[in-house]
Amino acid sequence: MNAEILLRHFDRISEAPDAIPRLRRFILDLAVRGKLVEQDLNDEPAEELLKRIQAEKVRLGLTPRRQDAKKGEKGNSEFRDDFTTGRDMPFVVPGNWRWSQLAEIGFINPRNTAADDLLASFVPMPMISAEYGVPNQHEVRPWGEIKSGYTHFAEGDVGLAKITPCFENGKSTVFRHLTGGIGAGTTELHIVRPVLVNADYLLLFLKCPHFIDSGIPKMTGTAGQKRVPAEYFSRSPFPLPPLAEQHRIVAKVDELMALCDQLEAARNEREARRDRLVVASLHQLQDPEGLTPRHQDAKKDKEADQENLGALAPWRESVFLQNLPCLTTRPEHIKQLRQTILNLAVCGRVVPQNPNDEWAGELLGDRQFCPDIEPWALPSGWAWSSFGLIGEVLGGGTPSKADPEFWNGSIPWVSPKDMKVDVIEDTQDHISETAVENSATRLIPTGSLLMVVRGMILAHSFPTAITAVPVTINQDMKAIVPFRPELIRMLMLLTKGLKPEILRLVLRSTHGTCKLLTEDLFSLPIPIPPLPEQHRIVAKVDELMALCDQLEAQLTATEADSRRLLEAVLHGALA
Repeated sequence: MNAEILLRHFDRISEAPDAIPRLRRFILDLAVRGKLVEQDLNDEPAEELLKRIQAEKVRLGLTPRRQDAKKGEKGNSEFRDDFTTGRDMPFVVPGNWRWSQLAEIGFINPRNTAADDLLASFVPMPMISAEYGVPNQHEVRPWGEIKSGYTHFAEGDVGLAKITPCFENGKSTVFRHLTGGIGAGTTELHIVRPVLVNADYLLLFLKCPHFIDSGIPKMTGTAGQKRVPAEYFSRSPFPLPPLAEQHRIVAKVDELMALCDQLEAARNEREARRDRLVVASLHQLQDPEGLTPRHQDAKKDKEADQENLGALAPWRESVFLQNLPCLTTRPEHIKQLRQTILNLAVCGRVVPQNPNDEWAGELLGDRQFCPDIEPWALPSGWAWSSFGLIGEVLGGGTPSKADPEFWNGSIPWVSPKDMKVDVIEDTQDHISETAVENSATRLIPTGSLLMVVRGMILAHSFPTAITAVPVTINQDMKAIVPFRPELIRMLMLLTKGLKPEILRLVLRSTHGTCKLLTEDLFSLPIPIPPLPEQHRIVAKVDELMALCDQLEAQLTATEADSRRLLEAVLHGALA
């Protein structure tokens, strides 16, 4: 493999989220296909190696068939005659290789004998790594304590985790540095003791994509309890290179995996720097003067405060927007950007204030709210209110499931599972007018704001939506019918921009259920701009969210291009 080609293109191919894992899997796949190192005509052919392996097994008194009987191996099928020719094998191997099976080149699930007081290694499943090159760990226990009821292995044996999802993740190992030279572990392991075969090459085979992908459909058992059959482990086609080439392959894989480690470290450092830049840029965008307005004390100089907390400076917005494609390189960056836009909107910092706008207090009248301590200083013309004052608060309920007549109507019945969109036009469940008349639920008019106030989703999100049609809601939700219909878009925006403050109000019961207390949520101070400014804010936020949509689309396209380039570079590097 030409490492220079990979390095030259890595900045582009690494934009694919799975670039490094794909590269690692590709290396393993090439290794077992004979495409990683050159063949040497002076190497002893694999066919001769197989003869020596069989002679060694005879010397040990265990030919493959006799091993089946003595060691209790479940699969008793004979070796396929066409393995020597490679007919109908998964892929073509070099001419001096041969197809074999693990049961032919080693002993399957051998047993150990030792004194009970001998200190040995105990290796539970969590101590076996799925990563290539990471050795297994072990505990030290007396052999008499672990010899029964566990899988046996010895120094140099190779183990494969046969259960799901460990097998799919490539969890396998060469057992080394065992106390007393022997060990035992979970019964969810297949073990092979190789004879005259490089154990590390055998491990490459067990971790390669072909062996894992081909084995997944053959796993048996129920979902979550599936296992790799012993027959697949011991008798799957195994590509056997000459012994000298096995050593060269293992050395080359180690070299390339070290290169992957370097590339991964470089990418992680680059992404860490970019993350820090994104955080700093978004912080500067929200808090250009270091005021931290969401938590600052009200300033004495009101006019100076309004200047600092007014609309985002045009030059700052322009510079930031020009560099967005460079800053937003991962989905989480765009998610942070969206939240920052919403935070700025509810602070009055996405559009300038117009002194000719009517003061919001005139709009609110007696619906104003005067908090004891202002969460932050409001922009000029704004006023405080609360969710409880801005409109009528309505609750919901669930009609009896025992009465089919309640659930055969056409009225949408909203539950948290429907709150994945910003506008509710229809729902999964519907109820009848009879249900509305005979239950705690009630009809919520079009243009109302729905919010989830109970459920595990409140651990990280605060779902809200606007009703486009009359609906009913269940008891885990509340609705606000604003006293002025034109306030609805701003109210929706406030619930998103104030999400951090709202989630801080969430309480957890002893059972872990999350809820928002009515008195806490509906007394939370909310900033209300003049009505004309509300329209400007909503329009500006829509514009910026559309930009975020474009960035997401560009990011998706870039990742797709990076994946295609990755495939081309990986294949080209081997040409």
